[in-house]
Amino acid sequence: MSEWIGNVFESDVGWDHLEALVDVGNRMAGSEGEREAAELTRDALADAGARNARLEPFEIQGWERADSGIEAGETSQDCIALPRSPADRVDAPLVDLGYGLPADFEETDLEGTIVMVRSDVPDYYDRYLHRREKYFHAIENGAVGFVYRNHVEGCLPPTGSVGWTDQPIGPIPAVGVSSEVGARLARRFDGDEITLSVDADIHAAESQNVHAELGPDTDERVLVTSHVDAHDIAEGAMDNGAGTAMVVELANALAAREADLETRIEFVAFGAEEVGLTGSERFAAAADPERIKAVVNNDGVVRDRTLSIVTHGFGGLQAAANEVADRYDHPIETVPTLGPHSDHWPFVERGVPGCHVKAKSEGPGRGWGHTFADTIEKLEPRTLREQAILLTEYVVELARADTTVDHRDTDAIAADLESQGLAEGMKITGDWPYDG
Repeated sequence: MSEWIGNVFESDVGWDHLEALVDVGNRMAGSEGEREAAELTRDALADAGARNARLEPFEIQGWERADSGIEAGETSQDCIALPRSPADRVDAPLVDLGYGLPADFEETDLEGTIVMVRSDVPDYYDRYLHRREKYFHAIENGAVGFVYRNHVEGCLPPTGSVGWTDQPIGPIPAVGVSSEVGARLARRFDGDEITLSVDADIHAAESQNVHAELGPDTDERVLVTSHVDAHDIAEGAMDNGAGTAMVVELANALAAREADLETRIEFVAFGAEEVGLTGSERFAAAADPERIKAVVNNDGVVRDRTLSIVTHGFGGLQAAANEVADRYDHPIETVPTLGPHSDHWPFVERGVPGCHVKAKSEGPGRGWGHTFADTIEKLEPRTLREQAILLTEYVVELARADTTVDHRDTDAIAADLESQGLAEGMKITGDWPYDG
């Protein structure tokens, strides 16, 4: 056993792939850069020893940013367009709505205004409000423009898509501003008329999922997943170059341990995650859920040293993580609650055991993610290797024939979403997959 651990700890396979991904540049869903990154990932999986490495393309709504701006008084304020914002220009009074809680929208006259909200929620509030939920509330209450203010300091405007599955291009222009620009707008221009403009190229486009396989030809399979795409404003090292690098590193380690695999492993690096989980939703909708034993989705790994595995109430996923942590006397945080974001979710909502593997972090929100600061120098090869050792063993454990990971009834998942305060936001944004 110690030999394979030493090989993983000395491996450069994952880190080299991470460097290759960030050096692509723009990996926005539907771009040439996303396709180049998918091809690099396909080739890296093949080089690692995985079989039948291939791309499976699919059509998406394409969006490419051009210029955006905020004119306030005689000043120009820095901002960036939120992906899938329409190309539009509006002149309207600015209303600073602070956190943008549902009650704030209900209590404020927003008809014909440009509303600005923060990217976090206060400590006393009982649930997280996603960007798209705040955008929806703005539209429903008559706003004609949307400004999303980062709560993280550092002159970093946040990005992140708007719109919905059945209406991928949102109805009102939307931009992100830094915490500092947001404070300036609130202090100097709250209540004053400002101009918000977004220019974007909206077009048909193509994305792709990357597939490869290892292990025996069993009916069941364990999916080891990530997403290849990233927002175009940064390197996308943490979100999610590191996750895709981890998939490649795990393929390399598991190829050397293929004799230990008792269930087929399928590696899937999804496309178009950042614009509505498009690649994973397409895959999950076409798959037979009973043939998927588990999904190990890597999104947010490596950014800190301790692994955190969100297990979504699947006891078998938590038990396997605890077994690996005990075996190696190494901490792995397990979180039993639900998290309806990232590429595990299209499987979990259908009752398929899926976990979200990331790094334990402090504080709300994405940190450097979705900003210009999502860059590779904030990550360490040591952390990738340490986590790869634990996750290699985790996948082998899940693939054991005597490891049981029971599927969950979708009614139970819906009830958990209700009890954990997640259903309301999902219903508002059109992400609720159940009746009622």
